[in-house]
Amino acid sequence: MSSQIAPSKRVVILDFGSQYTQVIARRVRECQVYSEILPCHTSAAKIAAAGFAGIIFSGGPASVYSENAPKVDREIYALGLPILGICYGMQLLGNDLGGKVERSERREYGAGSLDVHADAPLFRGLPPSLDVWNSHGDKITALPPGFESIAKTENSPNAAIADFGRKFFGLQFHPEVAHTPRGKEILKNFLFEVCGCSADWTMEGFIEKTCQDIREQVGDGRVILGLSGGVDSSVAAALLHKAIGDRLTCIFVDNGLLRAGERDAVAQLFAGAFGIGLRIVDAAEIFLKKLKGVTDPERKRKIIGGEFVRVFERAAKELKAEAKGKGKSGYRFLAQGTLYPDVIESVSISGNPASLIKSHHNVGGLPERMKFSLVEPLRQLFKDEVRAVGYQLGLSKEVVARQPFPGPGLAVRVVGKITAERLRILRDADLIVLEEMKAADWYYKVWQSFAVLLPVRSVGVMGDERTYDYTVALRVVESQDGMTADWVRLPHELLARISGRIINEVQGVNRVVYDISSKPPATIEWE
Repeated sequence: MSSQIAPSKRVVILDFGSQYTQVIARRVRECQVYSEILPCHTSAAKIAAAGFAGIIFSGGPASVYSENAPKVDREIYALGLPILGICYGMQLLGNDLGGKVERSERREYGAGSLDVHADAPLFRGLPPSLDVWNSHGDKITALPPGFESIAKTENSPNAAIADFGRKFFGLQFHPEVAHTPRGKEILKNFLFEVCGCSADWTMEGFIEKTCQDIREQVGDGRVILGLSGGVDSSVAAALLHKAIGDRLTCIFVDNGLLRAGERDAVAQLFAGAFGIGLRIVDAAEIFLKKLKGVTDPERKRKIIGGEFVRVFERAAKELKAEAKGKGKSGYRFLAQGTLYPDVIESVSISGNPASLIKSHHNVGGLPERMKFSLVEPLRQLFKDEVRAVGYQLGLSKEVVARQPFPGPGLAVRVVGKITAERLRILRDADLIVLEEMKAADWYYKVWQSFAVLLPVRSVGVMGDERTYDYTVALRVVESQDGMTADWVRLPHELLARISGRIINEVQGVNRVVYDISSKPPATIEWE
């Protein structure tokens, strides 16, 4: 869908396996310029055909002189496009064009000071001394022909280099990370001063253009969307409804593993306030029967995923039959809330934290025999952009800024056997966590906050009587993307209120504990 954006208004980021590649893309988009990530081995012909306004080489974990170091198609240098190389990208630029890269005597990692000593468009409007963040063990010791040093650090006289004639620039530090306070301004200068981009990548424009594209793709057909109540599917539903109105029908499967009031809230918002066609399938009894006696978390996930496919497939077939019986255009399309990080092909390099190819999954892994054409209106967007679209479409903060919720639902938060009674206990406890976190203005400050029901019973005393009841664990973490996380140091007063309410109000619980483990080594969810 990148072809939707005018070529002269886009830049491409070639990925050399950096864990910061997506951060670069996000910083560029924050400047209201559309960015696209492609593998470093993308051909010059493909880049030329796409008509990008500029190229950014990402960093990476390799050394340019290593045997298996990632390379670029050398024809890229002859395209006449501005290039900005960052860290490994700068070293590759220098090495490919006739310079020399060597291992530094002293690794440069962490905060540093950059001294700018030349008039260069990258540093226009910035002071001559800048705080920057370094992370490299190599450096350019001899510049390629046509290049000159434009900034230095204590460790490197060539911390920033430029070939002004060809508009090639290199930065040894990382302008994309928050630890380089004015790094975004450097990127902005590259985009506007060097590449001549326009600042017109806005969510308002995205909504308008995407609605047009949806109408063109769908024609007079109808669309089914699996609605979970999460951010991605909710925003996708609102966007599709804006584009095609009542030709969208959402299917919401109540698997009996939802949080308190979830089904009613979804119905009230989408069928009520938005007037979106909503088919609610009550399958709680089916799921609980399938999960009876199952304790292994992987078996839980497989059972839930497989049963979801069957339930969703039956509901979709019913919708198709109803539409056909009424002589209406058929349901030929399935909508998914696929996001841009799900479709980026990352470069696989040994030792690289980002070295994997992400495979996006559709709703429950729906079988090909359903024969739907896919509609993925959010596949250009990062998560923060999805939230911005949600606000533009009128969704509330409760929906748009909602904390992540696992696909298998409460099944992976009831440790051990799943029963209706144990689910009831967890729902009641989890609702108290939600209420108290919101009341204390902590809910939107953390990544996730929830209760876990443990298969542990212990002795307690309540009202002078002995009890032998369950234990609830509280899990509250802060994170940027869920890949790593740290436990949140909540005020003791808040923890006391949550614990007191759960023990006093939730029948079957007499003990509350707080999980103070980080990820890694622990995971965010207990199962």
